[in-house]
Amino acid sequence: MRCIWADLSDAERVYHDTEWGVVTREERRLFELLVLRGAQAGLAWRTVLAKRDGYREVFLDYDIAAIAALGDDDMSRIGRDRRIIRHRLKVASVRHNARAVLRLAQSEGPLGEFLWSFVNGEPVRNAWKRHDDVPLRTACSDRMSDALRKHGFQYAGTAICYAIMQSAGMVHDHETGCFRYGCS
Repeated sequence: MRCIWADLSDAERVYHDTEWGVVTREERRLFELLVLRGAQAGLAWRTVLAKRDGYREVFLDYDIAAIAALGDDDMSRIGRDRRIIRHRLKVASVRHNARAVLRLAQSEGPLGEFLWSFVNGEPVRNAWKRHDDVPLRTACSDRMSDALRKHGFQYAGTAICYAIMQSAGMVHDHETGCFRYGCS
């Protein structure tokens, strides 16, 4: 058995089975999660997963410095690209957040260290029996969201932060009956 949400589509099944909850501290991967989870706002995760390769191509394989350096003409072109979700504010937030990551690095250190500091550098292991038990946000994601927003990040609300925490393995939220529950 797997977590119930993962049986909604093939893409979600593969993502769940191979990536979701796997610990990552790598800056580009964490930035990708910030971008994709922000793009998901109001949409199904499978919609975003279907466009993930397009995001990687359009946003320069998440090279944060290169994204931060994109000009307005580049952003205008990207905003018309059908390989991504063409929501004007979500697209603009990618460059804005890349610039915020660079500023954050100067004041607080690398993005990975900053995000992982909210769980004291160690994954939090939960033991949810049912999907309905899994929260959409926690006090920890509230603090992360507040801190990111203080540093100028956009599309960094508490539910987005909790989804990043789950995806990056900061919290282990596989249901206890899921075959991935015992995995790190």
